[in-house]
Parts: sequence; structure tokens; C-alpha cells
Amino acid sequence: MHIGELKTIPKRKRKRVGRGPGSGHGKTSSRGHKGQGARSGFKRRAWFEGGQMPLQRRIPKRGFKSLNKKTYQLVNLLSLQRFDDGDTVDPEKLKTVGLIKHAGRPVKILGSGELTKRLSVQADAFSNSAREKIAQLGGEISLRIVSSTVSTDGDS
Repeated sequence: MHIGELKTIPKRKRKRVGRGPGSGHGKTSSRGHKGQGARSGFKRRAWFEGGQMPLQRRIPKRGFKSLNKKTYQLVNLLSLQRFDDGDTVDPEKLKTVGLIKHAGRPVKILGSGELTKRLSVQADAFSNSAREKIAQLGGEISLRIVSSTVSTDGDS
């Protein structure tokens, strides 16, 4: 095969607007008469549906987002294998190793994977299977207590 034998790929013709009535896109250039849409720089909102009731308003409202929901950073037992036998594992150590992003946010230990080392683990929550596996090896489980910033003066 030579370069001269290659087929030209199909191309879409460019829409030439404002080039007379014979083009079908003359005079107003397919923008209608006057108004904001006829001006340069006008962009419709991405979700605009031409005036019909938009999708986000047609679908019924449902549920709500709880303001008090606690989101945990999840760590599996399998990833705790990298620590040495007898180590104390706390959120600070998990952050330095790169298992979590923020040491100050709540951490939950999940029981996925096998643990073969005796560890002392400190976290905000544990799954039941994680508790059993850590305790089975003689490890320690301690819940981290986060101090609240609310003052308890008694004058309220």
C-alpha cells in the first residue's frame, strides 16, 4: 500500500453561516431575531432544555443529607500487615505510612484480609470481624476519644 492509495476519511462540512439565503443559514445565521440568544458571547446553560420542564425539576425530591453523618476513613486488616509485631498503630502512624489522608478525621478498621501480627490498634471504630481477629492474636483495641470544642460552663 502506498500513500497515494489511501482513502480519504469522511469529513463533516463546516457550517458557513451568514452567506446568503441560498445557504439556509443566511441573514440571522440560524440565531433567530434579536434577543440575548442572537448576541455574540451568548451561551445557554448546559442543562437548558429549550423551555420544557428540566429533568432535575421533573424528578421528585427524595430523602435528605444528614448534617451529623460521620464519614470514616477505612483501613483493612490486610494493610496493617506492614507494621511490625507488637507495634502500636494509631491514626498518626497510618497517615505517615499513607493508609489515610487525614490523621484528625475518624478512622474505622475493617476485618478484610488476614492479620498474623499482634498489634495494639487505636481507632474511632472497628467492625466486629476486625475486633475478633485482633483479639484472637492477643492484640489490643482502643477507641480514640476526640475532645469536643463545645464549652460546658453551665450558664446556658
